[in-house]
Amino acid sequence: MYPVDSLRKLIQDIFEQNSLITATWSQLRRRDNVSYTKVQVKPVTLKNQLHYQFAFHYNNKVLHENLTPAEAIERMTVLCEETFRQGLLCTTEADYQILISKKYKVSILTKSPSKTSVDLSHNRKKQYVLEEGIPVSFLVELGIMNEEGRVLARKYDKFRQINRFLEMVQDVIPYLPEGRPLTIVDFGCGKSYLTFALYHYLSVQQRRSLKIIGLDLKADVIEHCNALAQRLHYGDLKFLVGDIADYDELNEVDMVVTLHACDTATDAALEKAVRWGASVILSVPCCQHELFDQIESPVMNPLLSHGILKERFSALATDAIRAKLLDLMGYKTQLLEFIDMEHTPKNILIRAVRGQAGQTADMWKEYTEFRDFIHADPYLERACADLLPGGANPIETVEGDVTENNTDRSNGKSTTSPDSCDHC
Repeated sequence: MYPVDSLRKLIQDIFEQNSLITATWSQLRRRDNVSYTKVQVKPVTLKNQLHYQFAFHYNNKVLHENLTPAEAIERMTVLCEETFRQGLLCTTEADYQILISKKYKVSILTKSPSKTSVDLSHNRKKQYVLEEGIPVSFLVELGIMNEEGRVLARKYDKFRQINRFLEMVQDVIPYLPEGRPLTIVDFGCGKSYLTFALYHYLSVQQRRSLKIIGLDLKADVIEHCNALAQRLHYGDLKFLVGDIADYDELNEVDMVVTLHACDTATDAALEKAVRWGASVILSVPCCQHELFDQIESPVMNPLLSHGILKERFSALATDAIRAKLLDLMGYKTQLLEFIDMEHTPKNILIRAVRGQAGQTADMWKEYTEFRDFIHADPYLERACADLLPGGANPIETVEGDVTENNTDRSNGKSTTSPDSCDHC
């Protein structure tokens, strides 16, 4: 614990050294004290002079105030002493996580800097893969842009989601094969916003030769997507009605995408991807119910005895298991935030690229100790047992009987459908 004076000195030192990159204050001390809920601070240059822009976030608006360094020090001190209980100050030297108790006891956690440079431009424009103001045919057809390239206000969240997805695709391009056409499968494509975005980015912008297949159970949706692909002259983009477990028309696939496939439908898609030897896997899981009824641990009863906490822990544990199993099967796996939590809680993306050594004794030991500690029996491990060192008994006739096994594990409800849940 630190005295409040230490926090005041930290703030003053940061401003005097001009090292602040961003600051965020949140968690109001008293909700009846002010009407805004969060304040973000960043340095800007106005008329060739350094200022600090304070963004006050209200329920449905954001108000800005530009202050001189001296004024900013005073305002920042008031925010931490009177208004908020939590702050994150990102500087060129370090990140400072600040927690202030009800009795004004201060905790300051210092971490390595997460940001390395300061952008002093006043109106920073987000650099999107698909730029606003430039008409993109599929975005116009899908009602996200107008014909002049302006993003419709009600569709801006979808526009940002599409660009976030393409940013993640950008990062994995070096892992995709070159010198030949790419084959990509999108399981549970739904209305296919991201499928069309992927095709446009790789085929139109990157000029790669490729074939993309979108798969979904809803015949009317597939019919609509095929009609749109024809209007756009996307000749190598096809949509089919089908189930993940039953699809066996390809022997080799370069990239597998699965977004919001429910419960073990995600695992069925991951197994397909691994057996195809996919170079890249992009998966946003949904409704991870499988482990909820399996997890047991007396040590964790304070957590597991609360249904909502058990549900969230089960979902996180499921994705941690998936990531480790993919690592063991020769992938380098990352778990990334897909979009902001305010838009959907289903916001973790599993990004895996082929190339890691995998199957080391230490990795397997680490995985099995975690699995056994929570008494988990993961579908993906059983489905891929022949690809793992000392894996569990494989699921019988995995290719042809996933739905049956999955139905047993989910109390009669098949979860291999790639369709999204209504709330996703």
